[in-house]
Amino acid sequence: MSRVGIIGYGISKFGKRTDASMYDLIWEAGSEAIKSSGVDKKDIDYMVVSNMGIFSSEELAAVVAGEVLGIKNAGLHRVEAACASGSSAIASAYDAIRSGRSKIAIAVGIEKMSEVESETAIELIGRAGDFLWEYEFFGLTFPGYYALYATAYLNRYGGREEDLALVSVKNHHYAHLNPIAHFNNEISVEDVMKSRYIASPLKLYDSSPITDGSAAVVLASEDVAKQYTDTPVWIDGIGSNLGTANLSKRSDFLHIEAAREAAAKAYRMAKIDQDKPYKHLDGADVHDCFSIAELMAYEDLGFAERGKALDMIRNDETYIGGKIPVNVDGGLISKGHPIGATGVSMAVEASKQLLRKAENGRQIDVRNGRFLAHNVGGTGHYAYVTIYSI
Repeated sequence: MSRVGIIGYGISKFGKRTDASMYDLIWEAGSEAIKSSGVDKKDIDYMVVSNMGIFSSEELAAVVAGEVLGIKNAGLHRVEAACASGSSAIASAYDAIRSGRSKIAIAVGIEKMSEVESETAIELIGRAGDFLWEYEFFGLTFPGYYALYATAYLNRYGGREEDLALVSVKNHHYAHLNPIAHFNNEISVEDVMKSRYIASPLKLYDSSPITDGSAAVVLASEDVAKQYTDTPVWIDGIGSNLGTANLSKRSDFLHIEAAREAAAKAYRMAKIDQDKPYKHLDGADVHDCFSIAELMAYEDLGFAERGKALDMIRNDETYIGGKIPVNVDGGLISKGHPIGATGVSMAVEASKQLLRKAENGRQIDVRNGRFLAHNVGGTGHYAYVTIYSI
């Protein structure tokens, strides 16, 4: 079967974009992706848009995106997989091409979260768990969910809040070098420790912000891709898995089983050694909605044994030059987390890194020619792991 490759990409500036409407954000990323691909928009035969949609005045984001980008006579599909919506869009476009239903597809991720007050956004996201049992009865929101993970993890493995802070320090360092990032300031462990608690032990700097933004990629079948570029970024593997909505049905709070299973599927598809997958990868973007989530991802993805993620972050092993660079775009904590756009933005980052087009100071050493994206929806309700290659 034909491979599927990314032949163009675009991304908007992330942040609280009071200067831009949803239309503007779609245009920033989508027009850039189409232009960089070299395709004529009339040749795009399938469009998939990822958007959670509960924040925005525009309810039909897919229709809006098609109109803004001037795409006509194409199949249209909107997907929602909570915070993993963007990776779901990539998977949908990939499947359409692999099945032969499409030759050229565009995946667009968009979220305009700032159209509601922060308190409302937190409530709406909180409802993405088990609404009745967790949110309605006990008032859990997503900081609370991940505080449960953090408390269990630190207690089991002897970690400290300062270890969580090291994740934020690293990710802010690389966001400082990323012009599209929501936050461009470097911070210290002391800064993190002084920031206010959101849900103990998680603090403000341990948490991803409410962000507006968009990202887009143009994908094509192998025969078509080679007509447009000599350097497509291939999708070697996609793994996805579901998890329970209710946390009380999870086996423990020390890892996300859906992510571990998704990684195993992606590694098998890409023919990557599951014992030491980091040896086959040049870098990774992982879903650090909170600092504890990044540490858990190291272990769920097989970068570290259980309980050893603390050693990785303490020893700077996820910086460039370390064991495996992780979130050198700033991650969700610093680059930002516009929910529908996050997974697509990971595809953009994978493309930039593998094609050696990342900004100075955050370009990884490309030796294996492979990059991993790990995208989790909810508290592990959805999980996607995608392997990109050149």
